[in-house]
Amino acid sequence: MSHGAAASGSVLRRSVSSDGNQPQSPEEDDRKIRRREKNRVAAQRSRKKQTQKADKLHEEYECLEQENTSLKREIGKLTDEMKHLSDVLKDHEKICPLLHCSMNFVTIPRPDALTSCLPR
Repeated sequence: MSHGAAASGSVLRRSVSSDGNQPQSPEEDDRKIRRREKNRVAAQRSRKKQTQKADKLHEEYECLEQENTSLKREIGKLTDEMKHLSDVLKDHEKICPLLHCSMNFVTIPRPDALTSCLPR
């Protein structure tokens, strides 16, 4: 048997059905091949979609990390500013003539600097 005959002989062979008893027809073989190809393409599409979703989540994560870092930096700056202004106010209260005036009978309670920043 030549090499070409062996190859053509393999094409003519019918595959055996899943129960192992009956050979499948060429139509069934074609249908099975088409179904496998369709499944392979669907699996590729699914893997690509899953990868795109993971990429999108990673990008979103990176953006949120940057925003979080920026907000923490802003919190630090605002905290420093609040401490500075609180110190300035304390220094001012020591020398403020209105606070030390004998005519000033009404005391105005000043809430703590931190509690005054909180939403009501």
